[in-house]
Amino acid sequence: MRVLLFLYEVKTCDYNTVKIQGFFYAPLSGATLMDKITSLQNPRIKQVLNLSKSAERREKQLFIVEGLREIELALHSAYRAESIFICPEKADASSVNKILLKLPETVNRFEITPQVFEKMAYRDNSDGLIMVFYSRFLKLGDLKLSGSPFLIVMESVEKPGNLGAILRTADAARVDAVIVCDPQTDLFNPNVIRSGIGCLFTNQVVSCSSEEAFNYLHQQKINIYAAELKASEWYHEVDFRRPSAIVMGTEADGLTPFWLEHADARIKIPMRGSIDSLNVSVSTAILTFEAMRQRGF
Repeated sequence: MRVLLFLYEVKTCDYNTVKIQGFFYAPLSGATLMDKITSLQNPRIKQVLNLSKSAERREKQLFIVEGLREIELALHSAYRAESIFICPEKADASSVNKILLKLPETVNRFEITPQVFEKMAYRDNSDGLIMVFYSRFLKLGDLKLSGSPFLIVMESVEKPGNLGAILRTADAARVDAVIVCDPQTDLFNPNVIRSGIGCLFTNQVVSCSSEEAFNYLHQQKINIYAAELKASEWYHEVDFRRPSAIVMGTEADGLTPFWLEHADARIKIPMRGSIDSLNVSVSTAILTFEAMRQRGF
């Protein structure tokens, strides 16, 4: 106790140690030492801010993760970290130390002021932590499926918030994979990670064309169920116990003729009110958990 109190009262330290709200973490020999950034004009800060743009994320093959829970999920899923930015005034000391101990020596470490953090943070309540990771892309051939798989297929999803919510559903139901066909938003959009509370990292997610997805499902002998407002079959009357994939379209236009023509069946959700459709993430959750119910959860 005396030692911790003594360390908390120390005002200065050199760059051989990292001071985080009164705690000190000594990096491994050869590790990148902590630099302090106080200016919004710092080139490092500008580089991170530019990653809010999809084109920049694609070019640099980097993306941003904010918050302790999301960062831990990314690290647990073996995403490779490029840098970490810590605001001591907003971060929890013990949590920061746990993260730092998991990082390899090659990760760049920066302490930032509250002003710089507020400029960098995309959301509120980011736990004083921002990290930059290298992008990683799965291919259809990389997917590992169960004996009777269940997959979610999204066609031309345009709202990152919807995609993030669907990834939360996929994680909760432990579906085999999420296939995103011809997306209008990229997987590493900050809103996807935020609304999905990091479930991008807990699911097998593949981005590909509709043709590639269909060929893969056909080769795997997976039944394809297309969600459509005008379908003749109710969603709860199909047998989801078999290898299955539900295909969801956009809220504005639904599915394209490609999926409607190639599906094994078209299914719909009963709508008893004045409106004729639900939010796509809600519809996906309803269909997914009906499948889980049939499978005995």
